Amino acid sequence: MISFLGLGRMGAPMARRLVTAGHKVTVWNRTPCVIEGAATASSVAEAVAEADLVITMLSDPAAVKRVLSDAAPGLRREALVVEMSTIGPEAVAEVRDRLPAQVGLVDAPVLGSVGPAADGTLTVLAGGLPGDLARCRAVLEVFGQVREVGGPGAGAAMKLAVMSALVPAQVLLAETLASAGATGVDTGALLDVLGETPLGSLVERVRPAIEHGPPETRYALGLAAKDLLLASHGTQTLAAAARDRLTEAVSAGLGGQDLTAVFGYAGTAGRTGVRKLNPTSVPATNGYYSHAARTGNLLFVSGQVALDAEGRVVGEGDMTCQSEYVMELLARILADQGCSFDDVTHIRTFLTDMSLLREYGDVRGRYFTGEPPASTTVEVSRLFTPGLLIEIEVVAAIPAAP
Repeated sequence: MISFLGLGRMGAPMARRLVTAGHKVTVWNRTPCVIEGAATASSVAEAVAEADLVITMLSDPAAVKRVLSDAAPGLRREALVVEMSTIGPEAVAEVRDRLPAQVGLVDAPVLGSVGPAADGTLTVLAGGLPGDLARCRAVLEVFGQVREVGGPGAGAAMKLAVMSALVPAQVLLAETLASAGATGVDTGALLDVLGETPLGSLVERVRPAIEHGPPETRYALGLAAKDLLLASHGTQTLAAAARDRLTEAVSAGLGGQDLTAVFGYAGTAGRTGVRKLNPTSVPATNGYYSHAARTGNLLFVSGQVALDAEGRVVGEGDMTCQSEYVMELLARILADQGCSFDDVTHIRTFLTDMSLLREYGDVRGRYFTGEPPASTTVEVSRLFTPGLLIEIEVVAAIPAAP
């Protein structure tokens, strides 16, 4: 019996292929999802209890570690785990350490998107011990072509190496089109010329998205940014630059769109030189402003207040509580662009009652621990929502990439 954990864009069609191939399958997903012909488990432990083969297809290393930690106590003796997410060889090694010694592990991430997952035309990059690879090869062939690339961790390493070339190439093409268009080059003609070069296959694959906008999400931009974060190192300057551009696009709200959305984003950023940022780590705005704007190495952060995701005041009447909440929001926005409070050049604070300045100052001192930035603090009669006591905006200098 096969247990399939993770039914996202890729996982669901892959699980369906296993059912169609005649395998007995039990599925689990964090949010309920039904696969016709498969049993649905209410917990990870239930999903793996009778499984000889456990397949994971999850979003990132943290999710894989969490799910397999939950699965480990209930795994059958001699079960085999096939980890098919993109998590990198270091995370694969950590997973190996968390599994019982008698349980096998194969790392087998895939190349391809939703269409190939449904059609069974993925490329599976499998790493593991020979005996473990032999046990699962027939199952992996249900998903597409299997390439055995080495021992444990080799599949994960190969996937990152491939993405280090493929994703930056697409970002580079987006940047090239944006830059050329800004100087008056006919981008349609440029695509025609590039189509006759070794870049031709890439150009033809992304041309529809360039001309008509990104399609239904096949490979989410946010996942591409995650993959490059895993893949890029200090010596991989092109991959790191592409990673940073995709991270900015995620902050601009494009993380759930197809990777080809980077073409429109690169064009907008190139024309204005200003990037509007709305990190998912803070409550969404009302649509009339962005949480921050970046130009060059300067980051301008909008005034932050103590409102939760539903627009309710946090800590009404409590300056300490509201100050702490606001500082945490600022910390998340700064961190989204690689900054800390040490990088803040100016802070402007609006208080509705200056007699509460000391309470605010005590909180501020816990976050600004080095030399203080330039500062302005003023008293105002009220803020835009009744019950708010404080609003803080900052300007920061973004550190240069290492």
